[in-house]
Amino acid sequence: MSNLNLQLPDSLYKSVQDLAKQDGISIDQFIATAVAEKIAALTTETYLEELAQRGSREKYEAILAKVPDVAPEAHDQLPRA
Repeated sequence: MSNLNLQLPDSLYKSVQDLAKQDGISIDQFIATAVAEKIAALTTETYLEELAQRGSREKYEAILAKVPDVAPEAHDQLPRA
């Protein structure tokens, strides 16, 4: 485990205190979870961007062209306003 000296604006620190208390966890746990969530979000974004780069518009359109153009079944239709 590593230590980190972190300076936060007072208002942000107060919010962290309140939210950690509300969740019944320590401030350290709250911040570790927040950092983990941010890392997961950025990692996922990078993964999806790399996946999109490998995609092919032509292959997408070829597959889409195979889908029949029919009206949706009754249970799949959107309700009318």
